[in-house]
Amino acid sequence: MDNKTRCAWCEKDDLYRKYHDEEWGKPVYDDATLFEFLILETFQAGLSWYTILAKRENFRSAFDNFNYKKIADYQEDKIQELLLDAGIIRNKLKVYSAISNAIAFMKVQEEFGSFSKYIWGFVDGKPIDNKLQSLKDIPATTPLSDAISKDLKKRGFKFVGSTVVYAHMQATGMVNDHIQSCWTRKQ
Repeated sequence: MDNKTRCAWCEKDDLYRKYHDEEWGKPVYDDATLFEFLILETFQAGLSWYTILAKRENFRSAFDNFNYKKIADYQEDKIQELLLDAGIIRNKLKVYSAISNAIAFMKVQEEFGSFSKYIWGFVDGKPIDNKLQSLKDIPATTPLSDAISKDLKKRGFKFVGSTVVYAHMQATGMVNDHIQSCWTRKQ
């Protein structure tokens, strides 16, 4: 283990530290990666992020590398295959939501040119830097995540409550919630 000061939530093990150091809070503008995080966050609803992170490679394999065009076309045989896959979260509503979210995702792309342009438009294309002092300062939701959640739901997305949306914003760098003493802020 190194001597880096990190956000305390990630000190569980190397998987969490690697995710924290290399991904969490780094701005993502690529539609494919934004979709991957959206699907993972929706499956995380009601569960721990660690559970999802530990199954991430299984999700990639099961969901055709998060190819939203393929997922939008999933038929009943593929759905049944997913529901039998012990490597992922086998929640029927969440599996069906992955399909409806892929369809809604592509509709947003058609309307805005990209999902990235749409989602980053809520923050004028730049991350919000919250400059937090400790983990207790990190919110679960904000008025902005409430507004994005409401808009996503209006567009047909499922499992996108404000908490899921805020977690997505953190994961994709729309907000920087690394605490002030975290080594990533000195990069």
